[in-house]
Amino acid sequence: MKHDAEKLVIVGSGIGGLSSGIILAGLGYDVTVVEKNRRAGGLLRSYTRDGMECEVGVHYLGSLGKGQVLRKFFDYLGVRDVIPVTPMGTSGVIDRYLFDAPATHPPQFDLPVGFDAYENNLRKAFPAETSCIENVVAAIRKSSEQLHSLDALYATEDFSLLDQTEPYGDILDQLGCSPGLRSVLAIPSSWIGVSIADCPAYYHNMALASYLSSSWRLEKSGAHMADVLVDRFKALGGKLITSAEVSSIAVDSRVVGGVRLESGEYLPASIVIGAVHPQVVLRMLPDGAVKPSYRNRIKRLENTHSIFAVHARIDADTHPEVPHNTFKVETDVDGNITDLKYYQFRKNKTENSTLLSILTSGNDALWEDWRDSKTGRRDAGYGEAKNKLASALVAEAEELFGPLKRLKMVDAYTPLTIRDWVNSPDGSAYGVLRSSSQTLATALLNRTAVQGLYLAGQNVVAPGVIGTIMGSFSTVKLILGPEEFRKKICL
Repeated sequence: MKHDAEKLVIVGSGIGGLSSGIILAGLGYDVTVVEKNRRAGGLLRSYTRDGMECEVGVHYLGSLGKGQVLRKFFDYLGVRDVIPVTPMGTSGVIDRYLFDAPATHPPQFDLPVGFDAYENNLRKAFPAETSCIENVVAAIRKSSEQLHSLDALYATEDFSLLDQTEPYGDILDQLGCSPGLRSVLAIPSSWIGVSIADCPAYYHNMALASYLSSSWRLEKSGAHMADVLVDRFKALGGKLITSAEVSSIAVDSRVVGGVRLESGEYLPASIVIGAVHPQVVLRMLPDGAVKPSYRNRIKRLENTHSIFAVHARIDADTHPEVPHNTFKVETDVDGNITDLKYYQFRKNKTENSTLLSILTSGNDALWEDWRDSKTGRRDAGYGEAKNKLASALVAEAEELFGPLKRLKMVDAYTPLTIRDWVNSPDGSAYGVLRSSSQTLATALLNRTAVQGLYLAGQNVVAPGVIGTIMGSFSTVKLILGPEEFRKKICL
């Protein structure tokens, strides 16, 4: 039964917008999701070039095992059985880290599935640091328990992480960890776009625990996963409007009234959820809609770095799928990561072809000349700059993996691509920077002081699939209130 007075509009159809829509449509709300692009999914949606399926935002998933947090989420959303996945780590490796500093590091470190296996690998690599390793792993196990038990969602009062926001790098300094161990432990911070020196311990440990619990690859694609979520949303009565950009959010006396589209169409709603970056939501609001203090806080938020990605086709017989991911890690003398490159070799639907994907930092300065341009309207110089960087990254990959047979460049995208595609400021890949120094600024972003206006997406709680869906449930909790949430949402 619909809530007659509760028309609800969600701006943005990434995993945050779609998961929020599914939850609320399932509760009986009259939900409409508005998406500016032709197809829903945001960065979740993969795309096809030259017959190759190129992933964007989902390269692997954590915690889909029985009783684990993402499985609980997928079960509640009603999508687990229609998103086929393959377990990683059956050969003992999820991620392989290759280091450039033999004086302080082993040449490689393998991240396995399981906390015991992880602790054993750390002990083998750093046998003189037993005490530090014991402390580190104990904290990760504790975070895992909190993550899978959903303490943050079901706390009777606001769940506070302020006692766990100390920078992880400071904790390692206090424990006396070596530069080598520090750099191994720094990599999970990079998954959420934060340096170890400024990454809150909770976010580091949550990210690492999610993959140690279990790791998985999609058997199909991000586009398929997006379509599954859309189908589930529509099956619950939700409405999806694509190719429709929101120009403004109507607010009167700090009460939301609906959204207006660029076409001029007006969608009335007593609840509006901005499942896009908070700074984008802010631009949609009329002057005076929110308090100046809130507006200034949102404007000043620092965002995570951007990404440059390359996808290339190579010969499948010579280069079969690799069941783990590879990271090439460059560090300084203190063990801080100065550069990181990610490699994935995946089988693809195109015959006799493997897709090599390479991700690295966005190299923002390279694209400054085209900052004011739009996708599809950039000159030849932009393409040349992309190809030059892509070729350099492929050449570096050949130094690691050997000559790549039948190599053909399929596609490359820059921070400007991401910026234009999903409206992320400066092409930020992980949204708002979840750093220790920005803890107070990012706390309670959903308290907009506009009645009926909420946020969703990766900026609410944390980036990544788990963090983003957790944010969707947190937003629903705000809408329902804690007591109703506990009654109606059983995970």
